[in-house]
Amino acid sequence: MRIDSYEFGRVVIDGAGFTNDVIIVGGVVHGEWWRKEGHVIRPEDLRLVIEAGPSILVVGCGAYGMCKVAERTRQELEAEGIEVEEYGTAEAVRRFNELSAGGVDAAAALHLTC
Repeated sequence: MRIDSYEFGRVVIDGAGFTNDVIIVGGVVHGEWWRKEGHVIRPEDLRLVIEAGPSILVVGCGAYGMCKVAERTRQELEAEGIEVEEYGTAEAVRRFNELSAGGVDAAAALHLTC
């Protein structure tokens, strides 16, 4: 799976465009990803990721980094053996593509706006 492009409010993944936040896990794009507390990512917001158990979750925290992974969320993911990397969304896209190209079982949770 490859993220073709990202710009504020829009991402193109394997040729398909999305204008809502997304989770990519297990080779599937889950559009319209909503978080219970907006810009704070809680464990319940990432159930798809936790259930799939990738080795790495790359989080795109938005163009300006407004979204944050709660410490409790990081701890739960790491307890499940899932490494967490947080970046601005443009950098997260680059990192996800790098990991995917290298054959790493990576997931991504991308906030597309702020």
